[in-house]
Amino acid sequence: MLAKSPALHFLCVVGARPNFMKIAPIMRSVRQHPSLSATLLHTGQHYDKSMKDAFFGELAIPEPDFDLCVGSGSHAVQTAEIMKRFEPVLQELHPDAVVVVGDVNSTIACGLVAAKLEIPVVHVEAGLRSFDRSMPEEINRVLTDQLSSLLFTTERSASENLAREGIDLGRVRFVGNVMIDTLRAHLGKAPPPMEIVGRHAGEVGARWLERAPRYGVVTLHRPSNVDDKDVLRSLLGTLSEVASDVPLAFPLHPRTRRRLEEMDLLGFAEQHLQILPALGYLEMLGLMANASVVLTDSGGVQEETTALGVPCLTLRENTERPVTVELGTNTVVGRSRERILDVVADVRETGGKAGRLPELWDGNAANRIVAELLRYFGE
Repeated sequence: MLAKSPALHFLCVVGARPNFMKIAPIMRSVRQHPSLSATLLHTGQHYDKSMKDAFFGELAIPEPDFDLCVGSGSHAVQTAEIMKRFEPVLQELHPDAVVVVGDVNSTIACGLVAAKLEIPVVHVEAGLRSFDRSMPEEINRVLTDQLSSLLFTTERSASENLAREGIDLGRVRFVGNVMIDTLRAHLGKAPPPMEIVGRHAGEVGARWLERAPRYGVVTLHRPSNVDDKDVLRSLLGTLSEVASDVPLAFPLHPRTRRRLEEMDLLGFAEQHLQILPALGYLEMLGLMANASVVLTDSGGVQEETTALGVPCLTLRENTERPVTVELGTNTVVGRSRERILDVVADVRETGGKAGRLPELWDGNAANRIVAELLRYFGE
């Protein structure tokens, strides 16, 4: 009698909060297959214990089997430190493949180590391009895709990008968007806005929301928007004008809070916007789902607002997620005061861009990914 073949073993990597929402449904789907096993590694690229615990708990992600506790640093320092700490783990486990998600420093660092050890790299969310090499994430995306053996895409345009870069499309699979798997699974658990604002801003926040049944949400974290004082001051001035018509809630990314404090702009922001702390996934979901409009520089938020049917203004000059503009609710407005005010006015008058759900954003992307992993590595 032949001995039973060992299970396929994948090492799944997360490093920053956006990764958590992408890996959760994949881990859940892997656990449903007896012929598969997965180890979870957290690099600690974004490390705030309370936030990490909140996300892992809300999304039912098992505690990481390995936590590299890398922490913050420059791009070079952080990437190098992840590589140094990741290599011994990979040499110990020698998995059938390393699964990386998104475009953060952890993605490229772990992908590079795996490729050099001749362990296949699987990239979830491959092929997205802003065509803006000043964005560190763009460099991470391009290089990770070049290293990967199997590439999973969220929208059709990604395959076109990969083909232009010389990648064999036989290694590319269009599977849909795992972020939307997570959103659909958790939308019914998201708390209402009054509970969220009241919890973090007390009676003042609750009264603000009572006066603002039609409110908007702001998220800012990209260096191009928050690292230059003149740029950030100008953006805050525009947002204060928006808030005079559509009151804005502003959950502060830790990095953005630090910049506002360093630049002595936090007081101005607090005067004109409803400032909230960084929120957990369910709270952020509940706040966005009930908003009239969202203004953001986050790629993930562009996708989530399209899935929620909420008009979105992207405060950048480009997007690596063009399907959210072509089919969804997203409008790229840059930092132009006039453009921002015009689009917000349209939202107030007409309800804004309606959009529709992109292809395969149906809540089953993770199952398709796992089926492809079985097919590719099980042969």
